[in-house]
Amino acid sequence: MISDRKRDHVNLTLTQPVEYLNTTGFDRVMFRHSALPELDFKDIDTSLTFLNKRLSFPLFISSMTGGYKDATPVNAMIAEFCETHQLAFGVGSQRAMLENPEHLASFSIARKKAPKTVICSNIGGVQLIGGLDKKSMNLLIDSIEADAILVHLNPLQELIQKEGDRNFQGVLEGIKKLVSEAPVPVLVKETGAGISGEVALRLVEVGVHGIDVAGVGGTSWAKVEDFRYENEKEKGPDFLMEWGMSTLQCLQEVAPLKERYSFILMASGGIRNAEHMLKSICLGADMSAMAAPILKTLHQSGLQGLDEEFSRWKDHFRKGMLLLGASRLDQLAEKKVYLV
Repeated sequence: MISDRKRDHVNLTLTQPVEYLNTTGFDRVMFRHSALPELDFKDIDTSLTFLNKRLSFPLFISSMTGGYKDATPVNAMIAEFCETHQLAFGVGSQRAMLENPEHLASFSIARKKAPKTVICSNIGGVQLIGGLDKKSMNLLIDSIEADAILVHLNPLQELIQKEGDRNFQGVLEGIKKLVSEAPVPVLVKETGAGISGEVALRLVEVGVHGIDVAGVGGTSWAKVEDFRYENEKEKGPDFLMEWGMSTLQCLQEVAPLKERYSFILMASGGIRNAEHMLKSICLGADMSAMAAPILKTLHQSGLQGLDEEFSRWKDHFRKGMLLLGASRLDQLAEKKVYLV
């Protein structure tokens, strides 16, 4: 059952070594220190507008939870956290909800706990092949009063998954159709193997409003799926466990497209702290996204622990901004980093 699989995904992410050994590439990125920032720390502003709503910080709590019984309290806590701190939140895949209405509450709780902030729906690209019917599209949106629909691309994960799809022909056409029919913006993300410049170009040309490159460096969903096999002979090949493009490489290829196209660029895949967030935005992203660190902190320390961790991230991020001579986020992409 899909609900069992969703629960397995979260449990394995919390308990097993499922992160990539390959890194984000951010170890090659150095900050250009400003010895004369000429700024007052109290004036450092991390706010931004995203999907027509004002957020306090360029962090998107990315899609992972929902579609099984125990997901309701988790989504409730994350949504409450996002509402308190004015952050954006993307629920996990809503496919289970479309197939079984009893899972609706695990998603709708998000908007009940976060009435004002940005919340995004989520559906797999494979589910768009042949087009998403209007009833399903409306349910995705209406169940959480979504500000946007986030489409996830995960061919690597599907190929390793025992119940996974094997046909990916028609996904782009399905995204194009959704863009033309949906009453809200459509965003697209990978699930950890990265989006190349070539793929990003195809997406923005069909009208996608935003792209999350989701590169290598964080959770390997190939490893997550591999842990679900008990028989060693059924497990996937080792080279696919580390398959994908680094988050750095993805940003280097996709960010230049912003010179010709208007779209939101998000960076995820191994984003673990303020340093990573700051580097990703200096490399051209509008905001960063993360999922596993949020779930792990909630699991270990609860909502209070997550509040404390976020306060540290924000403080460290603002200090980094000052040392780069930037008082606003839009000043961070102006040659504030270099590669070694």
